[in-house]
Amino acid sequence: MSGSGILPRGGRRGAALRARCVAAALLALVGAAAGVGVAPPPGNEPFHVGYGTLQEEWRGEVVRLSWRPRAFLFKRFLSDEECDHLTRLSRPSLTKSTVVDMSTGKPMDSNTRTSKGTFFQRGHDAVIKRIEERVAAATMVPVENQEGLQMLHYEDGQKYEPHMDWFMEKYNQDEVHGGQRLMTLLMYLSTPEEGGETVFPDAEFKSSGPGLSDCARKGLANKPVKGDALLFYSLTPDGKEDPMSLHGSCPTTKGEKWSATKWIHVNAYGGSAAEQKAKWGDCVDANESCPGWAKRGECASNPAYMRQSCRLSCGECKPSKHA
Repeated sequence: MSGSGILPRGGRRGAALRARCVAAALLALVGAAAGVGVAPPPGNEPFHVGYGTLQEEWRGEVVRLSWRPRAFLFKRFLSDEECDHLTRLSRPSLTKSTVVDMSTGKPMDSNTRTSKGTFFQRGHDAVIKRIEERVAAATMVPVENQEGLQMLHYEDGQKYEPHMDWFMEKYNQDEVHGGQRLMTLLMYLSTPEEGGETVFPDAEFKSSGPGLSDCARKGLANKPVKGDALLFYSLTPDGKEDPMSLHGSCPTTKGEKWSATKWIHVNAYGGSAAEQKAKWGDCVDANESCPGWAKRGECASNPAYMRQSCRLSCGECKPSKHA
């Protein structure tokens, strides 16, 4: 390898960089095996590798929890400092959580959801912006497809009954609103003493073992651990709503549960593809990274997103006019 010109050379620094390159390659393989991509997030100091530039990567462990539904655990996705920053930022503005009215698509109160929460717009501050870039890198779906950050707080038996994150009503499925939700990334900001598990009651397998609440034993369950993140898909690989993605938050019976949720859509959320639609008609790429993703085979491995948001690069259409 030393004569290939691919890996850096030169004493301790070269050895360290070689180790980083190997770690990055192994992490990419783990992510590919799990069905998720792990790519370098922007915003960090780059270092040079061969003819290109590689940036600092998130080096957490990706654990497959289930194929039905597709669910993966990203260990240590957030630092303790990031978790504490988000909880401090949220606490002053917490209000009772709401649910979506299936007939109108608008928020409404419900006894099925007893937590408190608040929202932050994309890019609210430097910390949230960095986290959003990391989410985009790990999921291989751009920041533009993310909703704002939803913060949730549970204590004293508060819960969220099993529900779907994908929309049943037409209002929120419209392209104007980013289309259907593709996936959810649930980031845990604290470790509750008892309860608070995320449970999938209709999953293919059920969880067992010590330390789980009765609620958690009713399905596939994941115990919240500060800094971890749970990724699950609301849509199947062919773009259909997945009924097995039904999930809930078990009652937090001791301690506090804090979480931050990122809902990610199949299209740009907020209309950031408007300029391209004006230029190309309906045959567009909604993100400048689409050609590269298509070249790496994402059109086949991530069709729910790619074939709607990268239609031009995936060859799903022909442009109506040229620049």
